[in-house]
Amino acid sequence: MSTSPPDAEDHLGHVVFISAAAAMGGFLFGYDSAVINGAVTGIQQHFEVGNGTTAFVVAIALLGSAFGAVIAGRLADHLGRVRTMLLAAVLFAISGVGSMFPPGIGLLGFWRVVGGIAIGIASVIAPTYIAEVAPTAYRGRLASFQQLAIVLGITISQLANYALNQAAGGESTNHLGGIQAWQWMLGVEAIPALVYGLMALAIPESPRYLIADRREEQAREVLAEVEGPDVDLDARIAEIRAVLESAHKPRAKDLLGGRFGLLPIVWIGIGASVFQQFVGINVIFYYSSFLWQSVGINESNSLLISLSTSIINVIGTVLAMSLVDRIGRKPLALAGSVGMAVALGTAAWAFSYREGTGDGATLDQTYATVALVAAHVFVFCFAFSWGVVVWVLLGEMFPNRIRALALSVAASAQWLANWAITVSFPDLADWNLSATYAIYAGFALLSIPFVVLFIRETKGRALEEMG
Repeated sequence: MSTSPPDAEDHLGHVVFISAAAAMGGFLFGYDSAVINGAVTGIQQHFEVGNGTTAFVVAIALLGSAFGAVIAGRLADHLGRVRTMLLAAVLFAISGVGSMFPPGIGLLGFWRVVGGIAIGIASVIAPTYIAEVAPTAYRGRLASFQQLAIVLGITISQLANYALNQAAGGESTNHLGGIQAWQWMLGVEAIPALVYGLMALAIPESPRYLIADRREEQAREVLAEVEGPDVDLDARIAEIRAVLESAHKPRAKDLLGGRFGLLPIVWIGIGASVFQQFVGINVIFYYSSFLWQSVGINESNSLLISLSTSIINVIGTVLAMSLVDRIGRKPLALAGSVGMAVALGTAAWAFSYREGTGDGATLDQTYATVALVAAHVFVFCFAFSWGVVVWVLLGEMFPNRIRALALSVAASAQWLANWAITVSFPDLADWNLSATYAIYAGFALLSIPFVVLFIRETKGRALEEMG
């Protein structure tokens, strides 16, 4: 590795590559999270289980994710950012292969927990790593790679689900190459897991981790690569070292303080994470096939709708990436909250006209069209705002001395909130689908004062300034 700084164009291209490589964990995060959407009907029929057991198997991965997020900060500080990524890649691959051949519903749940642990680790390590290698001027856009990778993972998984479903004649329990289509849906994840591992081997360690590990020469080389030809390397290393030396290894008690146990900034991170999930976004990605079938749409068409919402998700995320460093994090979050509240309220109104229950439920075409449009608008509003902004903020908002640990706590809260929404949706939908979406709309409304009162703008601020 050369110590001579590359020109500005080369260094920016290199930063983009290593940020994209780190964000590949987000791709697997999205793929693993959403692939179950196409397989859920096949799992129900193959194992002959009801909604409650199905919801448990879908949601149990999220408890693994919460655990993975808790340990990710410690792993990142102990093993380094890159080796932690490699660990996540291995767990992803094992989970994919195991989920492909489960002898029973219990073992399928176990392999989903393994995949969930990998998701939790990836959800923490990618924003941490990207925030630590990205130049301040580009940090928001590069941190957005995490969310872009997540939505691309969701989209590719939905595309793969639809293609496999069609190849199997429109039924996920039909056979392809000797095994059922839903098994292929779960097993294909091993391929991107291998790609993630190979990409992790091609990127440098975080300069902040290297300095903390007393490998300053390596840190100097990495900083020269990622911060460009005009950076004063001695000054940057001194600045990072001073921050690190003024701190100590974060421990759980370092997050304590204030009137409500944790430091206020940690509560804000937890609040942002919880609101991101309580608007019900992952109902669309985990259960959209189930959701649209519950209003009379067949399995094949419901998977096609899932694919279309995933494409909208990508478009909104790309828009957010172009705006997050221009207009800031807070304005995007506010705009998204308003849009989500309106869209979810409209969906709740449309679903109130559903007739019947279970497999016999139907929705008049006019109201079904309104619900479909509202769902797509909701996904778009989430994608250009909270989908990107929360991950960017979590990588930026915490002081250096507690960043990895605080991010782990906030990400764990996000996974627990995700679990609560995921495990409750099938029963809530059976109870009252319209009221369920009204609840999600209520949380979208509550997120507006939360952003106004508690979120601080981080655009253009160096990580060492956060305090």
